[in-house]
Amino acid sequence: MNKRTDIISDHVISALGDGSEENFKKLLNNRSGITFHKSGKYSDNTLPLGAIEEELISQRVNGNRLPEGYTRFEKLCILSISEALKGIDIDITSEDTLLVLSTTKGNIDLIENPEMHHKLDLWYSANRIASYFRTKNTPKVISNACISGVSALLYAQWHLKEGNYNHAVVVGADIISKFVVSGFESFMSLSPDICKPFDMRRDGLTLGEAAATIVLSTERKGRVGIVKGATANDANHISGPSRTGEGLYQAIKHTLDDDRQIDFISAHGTATPYNDDMESKAFKRSGLESTTVNGFKAYVGHTLGAAGIVEVIYSVWSMYENMIIKTFGYDEFGVAEKINIADRNIKKELKNVLKTASGFGGCNAAILLKKNE
Repeated sequence: MNKRTDIISDHVISALGDGSEENFKKLLNNRSGITFHKSGKYSDNTLPLGAIEEELISQRVNGNRLPEGYTRFEKLCILSISEALKGIDIDITSEDTLLVLSTTKGNIDLIENPEMHHKLDLWYSANRIASYFRTKNTPKVISNACISGVSALLYAQWHLKEGNYNHAVVVGADIISKFVVSGFESFMSLSPDICKPFDMRRDGLTLGEAAATIVLSTERKGRVGIVKGATANDANHISGPSRTGEGLYQAIKHTLDDDRQIDFISAHGTATPYNDDMESKAFKRSGLESTTVNGFKAYVGHTLGAAGIVEVIYSVWSMYENMIIKTFGYDEFGVAEKINIADRNIKKELKNVLKTASGFGGCNAAILLKKNE
């Protein structure tokens, strides 16, 4: 089957606030939600982090009257799904609706409490979330490093195009914890300042947290749809990307039609030296060196398993408003191949947008979004 898969609803809760519209308004104003956190809770060092305000979560929990017993991670997922489902008349309990959870670490903040270790399994959280919504179908979990969000959308789209379901609710989430921060510190990959994607002085990434939901449908029409996508692994190194961009190039190659004009690229843009160089090489090899590229990670941080979904939503809203958002943190060009970085907001009609992602283990993904006539 070759059914059209449309995005009919979305929601983001991040360091920029609660709701896709609120997030996008701050993007338009080039406001970062990243703040500096003193040593203690997350690290022995003072670090910039894209953390969600606890008061915002507690307000939403109380407003939605969530029962006790859910973890912080599970609450964020439930809140985001609940908001995305408002006003679209999609029955998440129907056998026609698929629920997909994208995450890398789930309840990893509970790792220091042995009594909570049964909650660390990702399937546990997926089942808890599904149980809250009383879904009939067993939820699916996609956990593939930092391409999890894009991969989850492609997984859901495949099922919808095959006719296995009519609708899909795809939620991505990850939270900041001392465990996650210490892992990236051990790689010496965190910047002491807000990250600088594609910049000459970039020196590492900034971590963030978010929960984001996209609702897909083959029965309801949306303003933007998913055309196709692909994943590829460069098999280079457990944490370092291919120096030639081979994996990302292959993912892009299998995503794009030769004659399709791409209006802008939402890149992974972690602001690590190797990742941003690799992306520039993959874009050059794909013939996209003149296409405007932006990166969103200096606005909310790298949100891991949520990143692909968060940044697809930001890209979709960019298409609604025909506005390419400035790459916050970028000042002076500094990657291996000459590509066209958005150094300011750019008003432009956006019909076709490419979103890319890359992650540990050499995984890469690309997804093509198209504005519907």
